Amino acid sequence: MSFGIAARRGAAAYSSVGVETGVSTADPHKLILMLFEGALLQIGTAAIALENKDVPAKGMAISKAIEIILNGLKVSLDYEAGGELAQRLGALYDYMTQRLLYANLHNSRPAMDEVTQLLTDLKSAWEAIGASDQAQR
Repeated sequence: MSFGIAARRGAAAYSSVGVETGVSTADPHKLILMLFEGALLQIGTAAIALENKDVPAKGMAISKAIEIILNGLKVSLDYEAGGELAQRLGALYDYMTQRLLYANLHNSRPAMDEVTQLLTDLKSAWEAIGASDQAQR
């Protein structure tokens, strides 16, 4: 095994431990931020794969982003406590999923960019909520 392969495996293992440690010690607010970051990272990976004409990597990254949005962000919504806001966010997450599916099928960078912007806006709002909570404590 070459040094380069060993180094990449080591870096991947370190990264995995870092993420797992972050998840196990994060509060619920931080976990949602991590989901936003993960989805954004996967869409960025898909965009690079699209530029490189790497269809399998693009598809895998988009699938991971969809998984994070549906089974992370959307599942975390509390429809009872969140009322109309939770309903709207759920619909927005469904829309993002549809746009990512479109992006995958049609190699659409604008569709990926649209979802990136939506996630970035939501992440910024979520960060502001966290900052506001910290200031009140």
